[in-house]
Amino acid sequence: MKKIIKSSARFILIPILATGFLFLISFVVMHLWNYTLTAVLGVKVINLWQSMALFVLCKLLFGFGGGGPRRNGPPWRNAAMRKKFEQMDEAEKALFKARMRERWCQWGSDQKVGFTDSDTDGTNNDKETN
Repeated sequence: MKKIIKSSARFILIPILATGFLFLISFVVMHLWNYTLTAVLGVKVINLWQSMALFVLCKLLFGFGGGGPRRNGPPWRNAAMRKKFEQMDEAEKALFKARMRERWCQWGSDQKVGFTDSDTDGTNNDKETN
């Protein structure tokens, strides 16, 4: 398989496979649409070309799946964040880590980083001045 990808046949084989994949996905979209939505919502039956247009439109509107567990966004954003983080002093790094931990790592818990139990018990400990 590696020899095919490195050879000049890739200029013929890859477009053929991509076109076949597009038709296969469009065929699946068409059948899912015709089976589900015509029965549930009473919409019209679509053909293969309409399902292909619907698939392409959805990919344009909702993205092409550039994320995922291995990809953390564009490389320029990662480099900029890394550079900004390296320029912080230790106190700023600790505060940043605490805020990220508070924001992303403690879903559903009432405990927040940097707060004690007396701060989260619901009582107002602030002194009001009149």
